[in-house]
Amino acid sequence: MKKDLLLVEEDQVREQLTKLDIHKSMGPDGMLPRVLRNWQKSLLGHSVIFERFWRTDEVPKDWRKVHVTPVFKKGKNKDLGNYRPVSFTSIPGKTMERLVLGVISKNMEEKKAIRSSQHGFKKRKSCLTNLIAFYDGMSG
Repeated sequence: MKKDLLLVEEDQVREQLTKLDIHKSMGPDGMLPRVLRNWQKSLLGHSVIFERFWRTDEVPKDWRKVHVTPVFKKGKNKDLGNYRPVSFTSIPGKTMERLVLGVISKNMEEKKAIRSSQHGFKKRKSCLTNLIAFYDGMSG
């Protein structure tokens, strides 16, 4: 693979692996974040793995495993509506999701596909910043 044809760059993978919280528990695939974080320090060319899965549209079964656990919120514990689902996914799968999100976000930003008035799915933007911008626009 030529460097200019890569969709997943080494520095992107390294950045995502560096952000892993080593104190989190392992995912359903049995992979500890600490292992992956140490992996990025010791191995060269690990982006090739993510690149291969990106290009082939294949994701290893272990990366797709998820454990969903009901967590009690409040109220009567016999009422199923008082629980929220918490999912535990694989660390490499989450890393791949972040890589895909980063590429899509960058592409959308470069092509100006999202107007400046759009606040959803943008960094440092929220419903609150959207409301503030709306009210500021109304008064100005």
